[in-house]
Amino acid sequence: MAGLTAFELEVAQLMVESLNLTVCPEDVEPDKPLFEDGLGLDSIDALELSLAISQRYGLEIRSDDKNIKQLFLSLRNLSKYIQANKKL
Repeated sequence: MAGLTAFELEVAQLMVESLNLTVCPEDVEPDKPLFEDGLGLDSIDALELSLAISQRYGLEIRSDDKNIKQLFLSLRNLSKYIQANKKL
């Protein structure tokens, strides 16, 4: 495991499943960027992931959120945000 917390692993699993990624959830590095040279996600992936997060955790991530880039910077940032704001 790449130093993931239990919740980070849960979010990585959701990410891998919802985006059909070829990486194992355990291999997602928590501080590695999710986009471009990191995990290689794009804007469509962000939309799909936002929908999966909404369905799983009852948390709406809006594209006009002023902190959206920081939120999707890494698995660790995303996991912390979800954990702090989830409804389910």
